[in-house]
Order: sequence, then structure tokens, then C-alpha cells
Amino acid sequence: MVRIVAAGALVLMAGAALAQDEAKRGADHYARHCAACHGVRMRDPEGAYDLRKFPQDAQERFVNAVTRGKSSMAPFGGLLTAEEISALWAYVVSGGK
Repeated sequence: MVRIVAAGALVLMAGAALAQDEAKRGADHYARHCAACHGVRMRDPEGAYDLRKFPQDAQERFVNAVTRGKSSMAPFGGLLTAEEISALWAYVVSGGK
């Protein structure tokens, strides 16, 4: 039983580390492609949507907006890969950490 619990804890820790790595990659993409409008670390957006308020259960909505554009936001589907958009999502749901 102890081995199972320990193995489960290791899996959770590895998953958390992977999520943290993906959020870090997302932060890099965010800085290059999003910060000009949405603010550095999603702070003080210049009229753009405040991504800190983006619903964490709306990943598909986020992916669609980034890929196809929305309102005055240009589409980034031709510029960013699915993996890069996924990393951006990880960054957004991390709260900019």
C-alpha cells in the first residue's frame, strides 16, 4: 500500500513539473506575441481582454480565439503551432506565473 501511495505521489509530482514547464514555455510565447496588447504577465492590458479573468474551464474557447482571432484580435493560427497555443493556455491558467 505504501508503495502505491508513493508511486502515485511521484506521478503527481511529475505531472506538476510538466505543467510548470509548459507554462514556462507559454510565458515565452506570451511575451513575444501577446504582451503588447494583453499586458506584461497579463497585467494592465491596453484595452484587450484581461486574461487573468479567462474562465479556466474554457480551453476550447481560448484555442479558438487564438487560432481564429476574435473582435480586434488577429488570428495566430498561421503563426503558432497547436503545441505553442497549448503552452499559452498553460500560462494563462497558471495566472501568469
